[in-house]
Amino acid sequence: MADTGTTRTLRDAIQRSGYYPELVAEGIEFAVGEEPIKSWFVHQETTLDVETVRRHVTVLALTPTRLIVGHTDEHSADEDNPVAYATTSTESIALSRISTVVLSRTVADPARYEVGAPPTELVLTVGWGAVSRLDLEPATCGDPNCEADHGYTGSVTADDLSVRVSEAGDGRETVAEMLVFATALSAAVGTR
Repeated sequence: MADTGTTRTLRDAIQRSGYYPELVAEGIEFAVGEEPIKSWFVHQETTLDVETVRRHVTVLALTPTRLIVGHTDEHSADEDNPVAYATTSTESIALSRISTVVLSRTVADPARYEVGAPPTELVLTVGWGAVSRLDLEPATCGDPNCEADHGYTGSVTADDLSVRVSEAGDGRETVAEMLVFATALSAAVGTR
């Protein structure tokens, strides 16, 4: 990665996440190459399974030409793997391929909302056509007494990446960081 102030703050954020920082940073560095990073977001998430605590980190890096999406998951030792292991993967998406950037904001007490007040929750959804969700339901004709089969109706939604953060779960600073990243990504995609 080009050594810039933004790159250093990304490395610091990966280090602060405490989640295999050398492994995570190396994966992002391989994917970014020599391009400068314009904006970034790091989201460390812990999930509880019936018997296991699992950690996962997502790193999003915006370069002048691409969105880099990095995921790292840890896995417990099992019959096939006598020691715990981690899997890290990165995907490089040309900004010209990104078709949607959706940012859903939740605010507390909307009747008293003031411009610039921080949201309490954000969901960033980015679509570039690699993964789609198909929602189907029985079609009707509007006649409540009709028993004919009208087939199905539905919608296809691009759903390649979805990241949710909340003030309660991740902290106000993380929500603010995602808002900055989502704004930069939306602007970058809008200029392509």
